[in-house]
Amino acid sequence: MIMNVRTTQGQQFIDITREVQKFVEQDGLQDGFVVVYVPHTTAAVTINENGDPAVVRDIIATLNKVFPVQGDYTHFEGNSHAHIKASLLGSSCTVPVENGKLQLGTWQSIYFCEFDGPRQRKVHLKTVSGR
Repeated sequence: MIMNVRTTQGQQFIDITREVQKFVEQDGLQDGFVVVYVPHTTAAVTINENGDPAVVRDIIATLNKVFPVQGDYTHFEGNSHAHIKASLLGSSCTVPVENGKLQLGTWQSIYFCEFDGPRQRKVHLKTVSGR
């Protein structure tokens, strides 16, 4: 299944946990895994804290300190910082599913990570049965 994500900022994290859980329920998966994959070179997916929005702000701020938007890059499109950040966070994550529910920690959420927006993006979701 392909989920569309519309980003509204140059860099932002969007919590997609509810949509992933809904997909698992519609698919009927009871036990196994769900794979979340982002087919973009300037976007990523990660799992992190959902209890305090300052965590997301701090992640983006720290990535920008290490890999500033304007840096000593030679890529002609001017978005090398986005490619680097996406490579570091990664293009996929796998979440266990038990009894039809994502097995995330109490404070964990799945985030789509935009580093070169705003854009219309895609997220691929695939379930794998544990049977």
